[in-house]
Amino acid sequence: MDIHQILKQLPHRYPFLLVDRVLELEKGKSIKALKNVTMNEPFFGGHFPHHPVMPGVLILEALAQAAALLAFDTLGAAPDDKTVYYFAGIDGARFKRPVEPGDQLILEVELDRMKAGIFKFKARAKVGDVVATEADLMCTMRAIA
Repeated sequence: MDIHQILKQLPHRYPFLLVDRVLELEKGKSIKALKNVTMNEPFFGGHFPHHPVMPGVLILEALAQAAALLAFDTLGAAPDDKTVYYFAGIDGARFKRPVEPGDQLILEVELDRMKAGIFKFKARAKVGDVVATEADLMCTMRAIA
């Protein structure tokens, strides 16, 4: 899935779109996606100017965006203007390696279960073969009132 297909699936736009490409997608099971981390990211100017590091919450957001792509594919649905995909919870988040400009962040998300509109995922973000972040994510889709 290239950036044009991702833009059709996710409502996020610059500077908050954090998935550049989907490398692998197994319907109802898993997704492997890519985020190229460049010095041009708007957050690096303040986090931290003397040693730029991608904020952990944005790594979790990138994982959630990959999870949303997996959820939409699993349901065979596309988002619309009447639905929003929200975080419902994050458990066991661990940050094991800083993510810096020039890194390629590999986002690996597995669907653990789906019940009553709640999706549970096992998620890992890696740089090369080294885990940078891991967490269990819960997400849900809700109608906009």
